[in-house]
Amino acid sequence: MASERVEDRRPSPEEFLRRIQAEERLQSRGRLKVFLGYASGVGKSARMFDEGRRRKQRGQDVVVAATQASDAPEVEELLRQFEIIRPRTADGGTAIDVPAVLHRRPEVVLVDGLAYHNPPGSQNPERWQDVEDILAAGISVITSVNLQFVAERQAQVEAIIGRKVRDSVPESFLRTADEIELVDAPPEYPVNQLAGASAPPGEVARLERQLSELRELALLLAAEVVDQQLEDYLHRAGIQQLYGTRERILVCITPRSSAQVMIRRGRRQADRFHGELFVVHSRQLGLSAGDAAVLEQNLALAREVGARVEILEGLDPVRAILDFARQHGITQIFVGHTQERGLRSRLRLSLVERLILQAEGIDVRVFPRP
Repeated sequence: MASERVEDRRPSPEEFLRRIQAEERLQSRGRLKVFLGYASGVGKSARMFDEGRRRKQRGQDVVVAATQASDAPEVEELLRQFEIIRPRTADGGTAIDVPAVLHRRPEVVLVDGLAYHNPPGSQNPERWQDVEDILAAGISVITSVNLQFVAERQAQVEAIIGRKVRDSVPESFLRTADEIELVDAPPEYPVNQLAGASAPPGEVARLERQLSELRELALLLAAEVVDQQLEDYLHRAGIQQLYGTRERILVCITPRSSAQVMIRRGRRQADRFHGELFVVHSRQLGLSAGDAAVLEQNLALAREVGARVEILEGLDPVRAILDFARQHGITQIFVGHTQERGLRSRLRLSLVERLILQAEGIDVRVFPRP
């Protein structure tokens, strides 16, 4: 994977103002740390409460605002060391007592189990929204969540374990975390708890395969959150990112490019490196009905394979493509090319040649057009 490369540029007054506002929001907001588990039984609650214990020993004011039932003796022992703000109870359910937390104003709040529906009549419908309110008040939160509760990952997890869950947390909230820590116990550890000592070998092997797949998904999610943290830092610092921390492939299509080949090649490349795929078209005026139909067909294919699709505006397609690439940390650009003939083509740079010359720090791959 390409190494990170950045460059400074002089900000406009509007951009400078946005940086100041972003920094002010960061300073006024509490810090969020998430302990992510790939399955029940990996020990995320114990790790979270132990983090709170260490902070309390260093002199921080730490309280607990939400707990989960646990049979682990180490968790019960850790809980006895904290002040607990009792949750509100209604209709058989519980919710964080947000007003009590804000009135108490500790430095750090521990929330064991981020993905819960709050009972009717609560301040917010979801627990993660309670956590957002606490963070907005300038109070830091340390919390825990299992991969199966991350909304955008639930379909993949359900396909692996064959079971649906009711509660969820949007991945966009996790991406606001200042720190994410994967509780990376080997698959054999939760297998012993889930299967039991008397489970047949076939059941143990099945669980180990499932947990290995879940672990890989959790590792990928944690890497993406770290990547988001880096991007946010670079944006606040006014540093323009030319290379991302993981592969981001941009496929530029026209009605006459080898669009399907480039899209499928880009999808395979992105999947290979757990990256992202973008497909863009720089708007062209006066397309024939046939070209417009081909273009729409290719954009439909891009959406079908899970690419992010954008239509770029601007008189200069090269500038529009490069602006988009730099804004999204693109690492590779795929573009089609036709061999032009004639004196005029030899006296001026083609769009592809301009793109290659101006795409400093970004690899450009050229696919011959049919």
